[in-house]
Amino acid sequence: MAASTRASTEARLVSLLGAFCFFLSAVEYMVPKPLPFMRLGIANLPILLAADLLPLPWYLALAFVKVFGMSVISGSLFSYVALFSLAGTLTAALAMWAARRAFKDKIGAVGISILGAVSSNAVQILLATVLVFGEAARLIAPPFLAMGLVTGALLGIFADRFADRSRWYALVKGGVDGT
Repeated sequence: MAASTRASTEARLVSLLGAFCFFLSAVEYMVPKPLPFMRLGIANLPILLAADLLPLPWYLALAFVKVFGMSVISGSLFSYVALFSLAGTLTAALAMWAARRAFKDKIGAVGISILGAVSSNAVQILLATVLVFGEAARLIAPPFLAMGLVTGALLGIFADRFADRSRWYALVKGGVDGT
């Protein structure tokens, strides 16, 4: 596939997956939170799926699109919440993309998702310690990390099932792998 055609295809894929992130963000903000600062992370599904589909520059573009969209939807674009989201999303995205590339078929969506969720939560706890709460942030660490394990596992299970059953995903992945 020619470079310009491939870039066009990847840009369209980022647009589609970014829109999916926006939709899932809107859904997520309608679901009651277990604690005021915790989200379920369902808007990370497109990023988890994209780890197999996009090269790193386009993958990071998707992560930025997700953060920007979530920040606009939630009204937090110019707050520390957007900074936490950016740091957590980029950390999770890089961890998931690197793990997928390093371990190929040795790690599934559940492992990748848990890695992303826990790394995102760890960075956000670090930021909370440094910027907002000081040492008191350690009090939120156990439930925050536990929630990341649970939601990461559930999102990974859903992503595995989606990848196994989705004709669209198989076609896109085949197009990416077959080029």
